[in-house]
Amino acid sequence: MSIFRDDILAGRVALVTGGGSGICKGITEKLMAHGCKAAIVSRTQEKLDAAAAELQEKTGGECLAVAADVREPAAVEAAIDATLERFGRLDIVVNGAAGNFLAPAAGLSAKGYRTVMDIDAVGTYTVCRAAFDKALKANGGQIINISATLHYTGVPFQTHAGAAKAAIDAMTRHLAVEWGPLGIRVNCIAPGPIDDTEGMTRLMPKGMRDKMEKSVPLQRFGRSDEIGDAAVFLASDAASYITGSVLVVDGGAWMAGGMQLMHGA
Repeated sequence: MSIFRDDILAGRVALVTGGGSGICKGITEKLMAHGCKAAIVSRTQEKLDAAAAELQEKTGGECLAVAADVREPAAVEAAIDATLERFGRLDIVVNGAAGNFLAPAAGLSAKGYRTVMDIDAVGTYTVCRAAFDKALKANGGQIINISATLHYTGVPFQTHAGAAKAAIDAMTRHLAVEWGPLGIRVNCIAPGPIDDTEGMTRLMPKGMRDKMEKSVPLQRFGRSDEIGDAAVFLASDAASYITGSVLVVDGGAWMAGGMQLMHGA
């Protein structure tokens, strides 16, 4: 049962990058459950089709699956065009496409660093810019960028990801200032450790789950639906005077002695 009215986002259309899995799939489900139509974007059409079918079955809403790599501007533009052709509008953009792996800085290649920056930071800008040009500039809307807490105090083996997320935080503020006069709100969600996601499975050190859970002030990992609730709030009129903000949803993890954990995107 949701704390929000079921139709709080009725009539709106969202495009969610990374929406075929993990946290962003959960965000898409929440948006759709509250009346929003959605387009999900990632690189593999087969996986997207399966995710879209599942999301439609769960919510009774409409979901378009569009394969695109956020590192390729032409592919991003085509995905937005497909969304506009299918639904006739675009109101909400969620930038969640991300890349990550564990690597000590001394062993991190320039190519590896650049790849994560290209997907996370440059990809987020590419989607924002294309959505601005094709829809938001004329009609306003909301952008929600997915960040992390890695860069607040520093996390071993995450120099590349932390730098990319710090860039997304800065970009969020700059775009909020520039595009606010056009009725575009730009905010950011910084998830903490979110259970049952691919990111947590890949990035959490083996045998460390209990210790890490106990290090979180709220004594547990988060759930994807809690990130989804944050997205519904930021996309709704309840957040109509909020822009340029980074909403941390991590149970207080990053503040607990520098033990902030890898996000589960």
